[in-house]
Amino acid sequence: MKRTAYSAPGAVAVGPYSHAVDAGDLVYLSGQTPIDPATGKLSTGGVGQQTDQCLSNLFAVLSAAGLSPDNVIKANVYLTDMADFPAMNEAYARRFSQPHPARTTIGVAALPLGARVEIELVARKG
Repeated sequence: MKRTAYSAPGAVAVGPYSHAVDAGDLVYLSGQTPIDPATGKLSTGGVGQQTDQCLSNLFAVLSAAGLSPDNVIKANVYLTDMADFPAMNEAYARRFSQPHPARTTIGVAALPLGARVEIELVARKG
């Protein structure tokens, strides 16, 4: 199957991967950490601010693929501290309209660059 890759200006990849790849009607977005594209450094706020930055980065990739947050059908969220769940949840709820995408939230030992949160998405075209 042919893959089409999408990349957003300013989005950072910390490894050999595409920001997003489509597979038919679905677009799989790689996990984004809260790197501020203006500085190239990790966002320095709490997990709520880091969640906002992750989603801003992901929404830029969605836009590059001709999609919007309303096309998102599934999200996977990774937290280094499950005590951060309420703050992440609050920021997440502000950024998506209802009905919200399906979501899984997983506690992990560590994330790249010392991030407290990483988020990946799956979106549907059309």
